[in-house]
Amino acid sequence: TVLYGKEVDHKTVLDVARRYPMMSPYQVVLLKEAQEMRNLKELQTYFENPAPTTILVVAHMHKKFNFNSKFGKIVKAKATVLEAKRLYDNQVPDWIVDYLKAKQLKINLGAAQLIGEYLGSNLSKISNELEKLAINLAPGTEVTNQLIEENIGISKDYNVFELQNALGKKDALKVNRIISYFISNPKKNPAPMVMGALYNYFSKVYMLKFLERSPEQAILKALNLRSSYFLKDYKSAAGNYSRSEIEKVVGILKEYDLKSKGVDYVSTGKEEGALLREMVWKILHGNLVNKIL
Repeated sequence: TVLYGKEVDHKTVLDVARRYPMMSPYQVVLLKEAQEMRNLKELQTYFENPAPTTILVVAHMHKKFNFNSKFGKIVKAKATVLEAKRLYDNQVPDWIVDYLKAKQLKINLGAAQLIGEYLGSNLSKISNELEKLAINLAPGTEVTNQLIEENIGISKDYNVFELQNALGKKDALKVNRIISYFISNPKKNPAPMVMGALYNYFSKVYMLKFLERSPEQAILKALNLRSSYFLKDYKSAAGNYSRSEIEKVVGILKEYDLKSKGVDYVSTGKEEGALLREMVWKILHGNLVNKIL
């Protein structure tokens, strides 16, 4: 039986949990979105004396449960508690590889990184997209960038991952091609998502400037990178930008992130593409602008 915290009160949960199973030694009751249930703590009496034939699963998401409260201490003492923390960005590609392996599909780290960079670390969102691959591809298939583009919609050539690498290499032609694609597909590439990814990228490039003489393993740990496979692009960017240039880039990203949200900028919703184009031009030609001024 599946219940939702928004739709039920504690009395409904108690009634369902205390009933006897039919044609089975146990019944499973799943309470989803428990954080939305206003009187969740009223379940304390059930936890103190649970039904031996009921497996009650309470899913409390998005915010931390207070185990220091009276109710929390009883839950901790009487129930099995599993805390599933959000993965760090550098752990997502490995998770994708393992998930697809369980579906009898193969994928290399570069392609897994592409999916992770585009979809973030929300595993529900990622798993939904990976299911599309599992449904459409035969067992044993290797998931390539082309298949990702065809089944998930992430372009192998025009994505945030490629944009940050092009900016790192100061490849103006490729940057402008990708931005033009983003402007033509605004729903797939919203400006706040693009700016957030670039901020994360250049923040790591900036950190690398201070760690260049450190052992590689120390650098990987500091930058939250899984392996040297991903480090090479950051090293390339660190060689193309001075420390002061990266500081200016971070300032530009902050400025345009605020503008995209309407801070000190009146938007009608049509200027998002223009903001992106102006932003990357300043990133690429910041020094030229300063010399002219």
